[in-house]
Amino acid sequence: MLTELHVKNLALIDEADVSFGQGLNILTGETGAGKSILLGAVNLALGQKFSKEMLRTGQNQALVELVFDVGRESVREKLRGLGIEPEDGQVIITRRIRDGRSVSRVNGEACTASALRKAASLLIDIHGQHANQTLLDPDGQLRLLDLYGEARIAPLKEAVRESYRSYRTIMRELENYQIDDRARDREIDLLSYEINEISDADLRDGEEEALDREYRRMANSRRITGTLGEVCRMTGGDGAGELVSRALRELSEITEFDGALSDLASGLADAEGLLGDFNRGASDYLEAQSFSEEEFREIEERLDLIRHLESKYGKTIDEIRAYLEKQEERLDALRNFGERKAELQKEAAAAEKKMNEAAKTLTACRKSCAEQFAKEICASLINLNFLTARFEVAFEPLDHCTENGADAVTFLLSTNPGEALRPLSKIASGGELSRIMLAIRTIMADRDDTETLIFDEIDAGISGRTAQKVSEEMARVAKSRQVIAITHLAQIAAMADHHFEIRKSVEDGSTISRLRELNEDESVDELARILGGARITEAVRKNAREMKEMAEREKSAL
Repeated sequence: MLTELHVKNLALIDEADVSFGQGLNILTGETGAGKSILLGAVNLALGQKFSKEMLRTGQNQALVELVFDVGRESVREKLRGLGIEPEDGQVIITRRIRDGRSVSRVNGEACTASALRKAASLLIDIHGQHANQTLLDPDGQLRLLDLYGEARIAPLKEAVRESYRSYRTIMRELENYQIDDRARDREIDLLSYEINEISDADLRDGEEEALDREYRRMANSRRITGTLGEVCRMTGGDGAGELVSRALRELSEITEFDGALSDLASGLADAEGLLGDFNRGASDYLEAQSFSEEEFREIEERLDLIRHLESKYGKTIDEIRAYLEKQEERLDALRNFGERKAELQKEAAAAEKKMNEAAKTLTACRKSCAEQFAKEICASLINLNFLTARFEVAFEPLDHCTENGADAVTFLLSTNPGEALRPLSKIASGGELSRIMLAIRTIMADRDDTETLIFDEIDAGISGRTAQKVSEEMARVAKSRQVIAITHLAQIAAMADHHFEIRKSVEDGSTISRLRELNEDESVDELARILGGARITEAVRKNAREMKEMAEREKSAL
């Protein structure tokens, strides 16, 4: 859930910190006090386009920070799939604007706009006049239906997805057979040439490394023999070897005068032996050295051949062999072109039939779930005072199957008697869409992992009994989700588990909006203000307190 919101230098807000709680969080305030600014700040943090007009007057930078406490392990796993690791169960989204440029970060790391939107969709769902695209988008409507019937639909969707992928794999291979005889002959000639070129080379494991070592040795043989000969001269009989031998004779003549000198003489004798061993080994190496110009040229040519093949067919001998195997398979397929094409066509027809049957089964299941979905939506809409509402899910078959099936769905609604069912996008206002989404959220409370819902303009165009019904449904959803709502209606505000007031004032000649959480008595006073307007009497305040107490009883009964 959204636990903290920090805003700095946005519109009328110089700096604000809000700590939201579980359940139903309500924001109220006078018109123009800045309630919409807070929702705009949340949208801005989640990737909404920034405009300079959003900055507080006289400022060139702004900051919005959201802190989420991710309680559901399923959501944590999805975030990890996006490369976001919740730290101590928290995800912190920050957007900093400076000099017209903005940088978004998630848990301190820079984040692309697309990754941010994907993460945001897992953490929060915003519903308002401009944020109900899910409800208007046919793909979004299909996702909602599939989520509603997930237990039954998900296995069938997976069966469609698997059969679709199998079908596409076969079709991609079949595309390789859509060539004429002349093109096939040209490809056979090319494949034969490549296969022969690789096969004739008779490449062996470790060959290149061994040849490279021998090539470097032979290429540097003159330097090797010259240097080693000089080393032998320096350490041999005319050099260090003679000096060590003479030193050992001199030392041996005085060891009889002091027994301690025997150890020194022994060590020097070992050194003499080591020098002798070294010189014999070096001499043997030099005697064994021989340089063959013909052998050197053969090694050079073999290396050139291997590297030529690597430049054409793979970076290593293993890659060249893999390429050879692939080309041999392709050549075999082309030589048996007619038989393999017919075989693939038969496989494609069988795969397509299996895919279409799986899609047909999925469609039947979706339609069955859609009937129950529509009944529950209608019942929930009645609870929201859409007393004569009719709701249906219309199906339109696609002209081809996708990995998601072969269905397009449209949510149809009629809110008045005698009116025909029409798509939501053609009849619903922003406020109505928010209430319809509330109805959907009510019946899907246990099916969706999103922990935070924000409703804006849910009270647009309603009052009285409808407002009361909306408040009850919001409280019901808030039992299993965190709900944040901006409202002008006392019936909805009375249901708050956490009530916030945003107030505009003038400080040092500047207009500033402040937000704070209200205690019980302050919440009653705010309800009285909403009910009574400019003049708040004791009767209005008593009415507000009764409304608050009644709301508490209704919440307890949910």
